[in-house]
Amino acid sequence: MTESKILTRQQAVEQAERWHTEGQRIVFTNGCFDILHLGHVDYLEKARQTGDKLILGLNTDASVSCIKGPLRPVVNEYARARLMASLAFVDAVTLFDEPTPLELIQAVKPDVLVKGDDYAVENIVGASFVLENGGRVQTIPLVAGYSTTALIEKIRAAYPA
Repeated sequence: MTESKILTRQQAVEQAERWHTEGQRIVFTNGCFDILHLGHVDYLEKARQTGDKLILGLNTDASVSCIKGPLRPVVNEYARARLMASLAFVDAVTLFDEPTPLELIQAVKPDVLVKGDDYAVENIVGASFVLENGGRVQTIPLVAGYSTTALIEKIRAAYPA
């Protein structure tokens, strides 16, 4: 079942079109989601509550390495996609390899674009596209004390090389 929620870009576009035809409000968010933790779960659950269907754009391994450095991701893209797809409030997962999710956002045409409140709306990639097309952009408060980087540092401190 989880693999059926992992879509190619074309499949994600087609699914979004079907959901739009059915009158569903599509929410889009994106990220690396390396080492799933409470902050991710809380954020994605709240993102889904802003609409009817949640499409998650997931950075590929190459994209994560460019953003986070050569030692990341810790969890490979297939495993991250399966983990994200296993969450009941995530309706579709699609990978993107570009430096930003802009092309994916333009292809999916979400009604709601969501990012964490560590972003200002004017700095969210795709915000102007979504707003110009009648959608809205929303930030979600992050759970304090949870980040993949902090988790990795905690593990390193507990298990030095």
